[in-house]
Amino acid sequence: MMRSFHWFTIFGTIAGSLAFTFAFAQQYDPYQAFAPGFYTQQGNPYRSADGAPGPQYWQNRADYTVHARFDTATLRLSGDVLIHYTNNSPDTLPFLCLELDQNYDRPAMLQQIERGELLPPDTSAGFIFYAVQSGGKDLHYLVNGTRMQVWLPQPLVPHQEIHLKITYAYHLLPRSGGDRSGYLDTRRGRIYEFSYWYPRMCVYDDLHGWNTLPFLGEGEFYMDYGNIDYTLTVPAGLLVVGSGALQNAGDILTPLELQRLEKARQSDQTVLIRQLNEPATRARRGEVSWHFRMENTRDAAWAMSSAFIWDAARILLPDGKSALAMSVYPEESAGDSAWGRATEYLKSAVEIFSRQWFPYPYPVAINVAGPVGGMEFPGITFDYWKEKGKDLWALLAHEIGHNWFPMIVGSDERRHAWMDEGFNTFIDVYASEIFHHGEYAPKRDGEYAPHGGNPADELIPFMTNPGVPPIITHADVIPPQYLHPVEYFKTAYGLVLLRELILGHQRFDSAFRIYIRRWAYKHPSPDDFFRTMENVSGEDLSWFWRGWFQHNWLLDQAIARVNYVQNDPSKGALLTLENLRQMVMPVVLKVTLQNGDTLRYRLPVEIWQQGAQYQVKLPTRVPIRQVEIDPDHQLPDVDRKNNVWTSEVNP
Repeated sequence: MMRSFHWFTIFGTIAGSLAFTFAFAQQYDPYQAFAPGFYTQQGNPYRSADGAPGPQYWQNRADYTVHARFDTATLRLSGDVLIHYTNNSPDTLPFLCLELDQNYDRPAMLQQIERGELLPPDTSAGFIFYAVQSGGKDLHYLVNGTRMQVWLPQPLVPHQEIHLKITYAYHLLPRSGGDRSGYLDTRRGRIYEFSYWYPRMCVYDDLHGWNTLPFLGEGEFYMDYGNIDYTLTVPAGLLVVGSGALQNAGDILTPLELQRLEKARQSDQTVLIRQLNEPATRARRGEVSWHFRMENTRDAAWAMSSAFIWDAARILLPDGKSALAMSVYPEESAGDSAWGRATEYLKSAVEIFSRQWFPYPYPVAINVAGPVGGMEFPGITFDYWKEKGKDLWALLAHEIGHNWFPMIVGSDERRHAWMDEGFNTFIDVYASEIFHHGEYAPKRDGEYAPHGGNPADELIPFMTNPGVPPIITHADVIPPQYLHPVEYFKTAYGLVLLRELILGHQRFDSAFRIYIRRWAYKHPSPDDFFRTMENVSGEDLSWFWRGWFQHNWLLDQAIARVNYVQNDPSKGALLTLENLRQMVMPVVLKVTLQNGDTLRYRLPVEIWQQGAQYQVKLPTRVPIRQVEIDPDHQLPDVDRKNNVWTSEVNP
């Protein structure tokens, strides 16, 4: 989901030839910063110690066949879903658990969860159930808030499959499903957006068993993979777009739309598929059934309107493959400064992410302009219809970027929102630098950088605020005003530091790509990420995970003093550094000599392993004018006044 953010460009450093000696102080505890035992569990057959899936890794599978009908007069969606669930676990399951996220909209939902009461069987909002069956037999079930528990007549043993059929309905609200679906009236017609529109299986995994945290609005989703085949019966004349590939385009679309669509599949420029005054479907009256299918996915969403302008272009993928980028939007959103460039933005973002990290796996990527401010689903995103220019690029790139995190790398968003929001924000940083030669780079955020300030400095108010929780916090526990700084900004900034300052591009990129490949279409935990980055890069990073992710430790690097060896500048200088707070980082130095020359040095984080002071001999031969720590302001140092030493002697 989209919240605003600010980014920047970080420059590399040059290492120098240095000689080291140690000194000690008591203001900082190295035994806490570099404590052993960061990982509380050893590797096991399911998850290896190096961060890879283990030789016996398993995950369950959920395939769905959905038939739904939507009545635009009553706003009622009714249907049935056939769930083909496969128990690949070594455990016997006496019951199944499902997510009912539309129930978020029921009155007093949270209070009913707190009191443990069951929701009434029929209300004006949320799911209504008419039958829950397996093999034609009714099953006993309980609904509690946004969760359902279905008891099985016979336990589901390991490697057994079951078919569960649920007949259901709900009413679409103007803002529905936790503000992730709804409808919007435009001059040419109403736009409808549908998400979490059918009951979905909860994940049963080797970490928690059934994952049944309720949907409270902020913590998003965690689902198993499978194929989703769905048919939507709606009034003729409405254009429908959805996750996956349309299976019956020839029966529904007009000959002109089909002709233009085929042209778009071969075009790197945006092709207009449907103009406003043109029919959306062959049929002009009655109902039309749209049939979509998406494979190896964790969800599907869709939208429809008679007001949609529709355009598309080819996406060029690695290894000579291609996909189709499409945008639909009302005339209020049209224009080259707004949604007229949406397909260009979408195409470019998918191509950049595919080259940089992992090829886009789905046949279609879709932008939908509508009431939802920014929400991601496999192969389709809902984006605010009023966005323009740079803000629209940032929104569309971010939302489609979620197809990598968490749609491909299937992390648990409800527990670990930083593993999708922060990772996705991180890849956005570099996409903005690449797109159209940096047309919208670097990222800027009006809320956090009203004057284009330095991002490291912008983090400091949040890191020094005792009310801000650490990154490793469940999303629903984080106060709303801190969600963006914690989940998006601090996480992504940490990865940028890891890439630019700690590991370097080559080691970071190799490790991050391997993490994506290892856990594509699987369920990684935080430890799986941490272990992969360490093992592939060949670096113990527990100090970084502990200080940046597990705690909100503060950083304050300082220059204590500068002395010349034997009081002779020609023999070099002794620089004494201090680490005054609990967070540790490598040290980057800029040394300016009296003759105007500048030198750069990088000291590894290990200099802080034995104390809060560290003395380094600088191999200078002329007097020093100034020494500065972190000259590019890469680090969120809470006191920059002690980062600079200036000679009292004028040149």
